[in-house]
Amino acid sequence: MSAVTTSTVAQRARAAARTLATLETSAKDAALAEVAAQIRRRSDELVAANRLDLVAAAGERPAIRDRLTLDAARCEALAGAVDSVAALPDPVGSTITGTTLANGLRLTKLRVPLGVVMVVYEARPNVTVDAAMLCIKAGNACILRGSRLAEHTNQALLEVMRDALAASGLPADAVQALSSDRAELAAMIADPASADVVIPRGGEQLKHFLLDTSRIPVLAAAGGNCHVYVDAAADEAKAVAIAVNAKVQRPGVCNAAETLLVHRDRAGLVPALVEALEAEGVEVLEGEQAWATEFLDLKIALRVVGDLDQALDHIARYGTGHSEAIVTEDETAAERFTREVDAAAVYVNASTRFTDGAVYGMGAEIGISTNRLHARGPLGLEELTTTKYVVIGNGQTRL
Repeated sequence: MSAVTTSTVAQRARAAARTLATLETSAKDAALAEVAAQIRRRSDELVAANRLDLVAAAGERPAIRDRLTLDAARCEALAGAVDSVAALPDPVGSTITGTTLANGLRLTKLRVPLGVVMVVYEARPNVTVDAAMLCIKAGNACILRGSRLAEHTNQALLEVMRDALAASGLPADAVQALSSDRAELAAMIADPASADVVIPRGGEQLKHFLLDTSRIPVLAAAGGNCHVYVDAAADEAKAVAIAVNAKVQRPGVCNAAETLLVHRDRAGLVPALVEALEAEGVEVLEGEQAWATEFLDLKIALRVVGDLDQALDHIARYGTGHSEAIVTEDETAAERFTREVDAAAVYVNASTRFTDGAVYGMGAEIGISTNRLHARGPLGLEELTTTKYVVIGNGQTRL
């Protein structure tokens, strides 16, 4: 795509965003309902497109192929996620605070759309739909840039969404896509007028590329080097169940555990933990290289630590601020862990796999933000808005 064409994409997105910002909730919800209906109606078409991508990705790791796969059941899940977003309260136009100043001015803080949101993501077709529909509901236009691995699937999903928007009377240009060409992406992010925010959904390499090169503000929803810490006061059954679930339930996602830390006083649990993990096909590794790796696979790093302080130090050094868990029956240890761990989500006696917008009741999400500014944790509807102050007076002037 040429620089002229990328400029055209941005211009069309801006025009669509202005229209979306003025829409009633009912109009947006009707469009989302049409998207869900078309996904269900055209699922065979979507699965056929996905099959082309799966053939091309035959040599990829199983976890990558799992993320890439879009079958009939996952098409239904996509449509269900769209329905869930449509059912959520519309944040746009809601009043956050309201007051009357001493001089009689009525001051209201409102929630408004961000404008144009660019989402850059890897081989995750579900993000194509989740990101676009969340943006639409929040009154934003969306520019999508997916992975080469999902090229056919993403194109088919884009056509379904644009057709549904047009059929509903909304601008189809509210959802647009870039190709997987890196030069095209570089041209877009070099121009701060292209979008109001860019959100990476992928690994740390993608996040750092955008942070280093983008002139558009980056809201990072990236990798997760997540930990499960088995404390001195851990219950053995809980420790084994949580460690296995956090690693095995879906190993190729960002909230899967990548390192298991065990307090030295519970080192006796290591054989049981390793046996349970290996029974599920997990390779258990040790050493600093393993501690620093986000495997996204049936691999997990293991370290026995001296105490809670060393566990916290380890997480501070190797963690990515995503999701961290402690297994303990000691309330003091749990309170320290939740207070001192720097992460978007912290769990006590529960798996890291729960860090998910849908699980949190947000309908869907674009990703899990590891930023500290604007939004942290699942990026749902409210996180795709900003604020505006409206001030109404009766002729007041400032002295």
